[in-house]
Amino acid sequence: MAVDNRLLSILACPADKGPLFYVEDEQFLYNPRLRLKYPVVDDIAVMLADEATSADETVHNRVTGLISSRGIKPTFGG
Repeated sequence: MAVDNRLLSILACPADKGPLFYVEDEQFLYNPRLRLKYPVVDDIAVMLADEATSADETVHNRVTGLISSRGIKPTFGG
């Protein structure tokens, strides 16, 4: 099971209110603008700023590469 598509279509980053990218197999939502990763635990997105982790340059490049190569769409606006 994965995060419900209806929920994904309205999820926004709590920090900048912009769209996120759901990397399903690694269970997180990613904000490339702020380089923040939000965990998904038991198919529930943990959208608390305190729970987000920062991505360094290496992680950012890997994740944006995954988003691009897999054609992952933003949660909204895409």
